[in-house]
Amino acid sequence: MARRDGSGAVVLDDVSKAIIEQLQEDGRRAYASIGKAVGLSEAAVRQRVQRLLDAGVMQIVAVTDPLQVGFPRQAMIGVRCEGDVEAVAERLAEMPEVDYVVITAGGFDLLVEVVCEDDDHLLELISKRIRAVPTVRTTESFVYLKLHKQLYNWGTR
Repeated sequence: MARRDGSGAVVLDDVSKAIIEQLQEDGRRAYASIGKAVGLSEAAVRQRVQRLLDAGVMQIVAVTDPLQVGFPRQAMIGVRCEGDVEAVAERLAEMPEVDYVVITAGGFDLLVEVVCEDDDHLLELISKRIRAVPTVRTTESFVYLKLHKQLYNWGTR
């Protein structure tokens, strides 16, 4: 089961972790198959999965390869801003090209991952939209040349 500890963080038991691991291997895996692997009935797995989804512990989504769907240019953009960093993060997160925004400590206030159709699209996004946010002071772009590793299997071990 999933329960919250005193700080509000979700604590997962070993069976819930095993269910998550099964879904990380194949998000379309049948509940009956998962049940056999973790020792529960299909109905019990279905209920646990629904509780994990409702609690926001996980999502079941299709992860695409940006290159295969017409977005060959990816970049991480370091953003320095002044004032309300969370407001800037929210504004950048609304941009459709942005798939990841994190508030950081260190040299940048935000790290923003983007996927674009080409270099012109990336240039337009940075110069006309990201830098146009009033409290953004500077950006530094890190263009991806090759994606070497990308996994979504953390959180259960």
